Amino acid sequence: MGEMFGTLAKQYHAGGWMMHPILVALIFTLAVMVDRIIVLYFRAAVDKESFLRGLKQHVFAGDLDKAIAFCAAQKKVPLVSVIKAGLINVPKGEEDVQAAMDEATLRESPRIEMRTGYLAMLGNVATLLGLLGTIVGLIGAFGAVANANPADKATILANSISEAMNCTAFGLIVAIPALAAYSVLQGRTQHMLDDINEAAVSVLNLIVANREKMKVPATLAADQS
Repeated sequence: MGEMFGTLAKQYHAGGWMMHPILVALIFTLAVMVDRIIVLYFRAAVDKESFLRGLKQHVFAGDLDKAIAFCAAQKKVPLVSVIKAGLINVPKGEEDVQAAMDEATLRESPRIEMRTGYLAMLGNVATLLGLLGTIVGLIGAFGAVANANPADKATILANSISEAMNCTAFGLIVAIPALAAYSVLQGRTQHMLDDINEAAVSVLNLIVANREKMKVPATLAADQS
């Protein structure tokens, strides 16, 4: 492992000054990947089926107060926030429930979607920086060969091209994981948004079917009067 890192360090220094922007792209890529993994797989994640099962028990029983309290007791994630917004507006009617959940969805969606798109951008930027570094290196290599001893031209050119290609290699080393992570995390993002929309429709239908037997909490009833 140490030998591998030593080789990478040697090639990094051999790649010239264009390796530094590629390193910056790598740092930003890793930061975004870690941030999105923590949010999408831990902070904003919830077991949708388990949550809906617990919520349905209170809705079927017609106890809106307990249903709202059940949501409040859950981890504060986008899906729960959307459903809670709908339950709070049950006394106002189905249209207000739908409007409240739509508004909450628009408010919570950026929390799920934010920064994931940067991975695709960073992957493309790293690739282009690698190509630019190679081109700059080749320009310098051919310039050096033009003034070199004819006997040494082949050796100088081969060494210069080898060094210039390090930029392309490092650019791809950054770009490939960035684009792969973007694909995986974008899929996770879409899955979570689909869960929110599906849960919102399911709860709305549940509320409509059980609205007649729901007991409106005193605090909400006072707000409506």
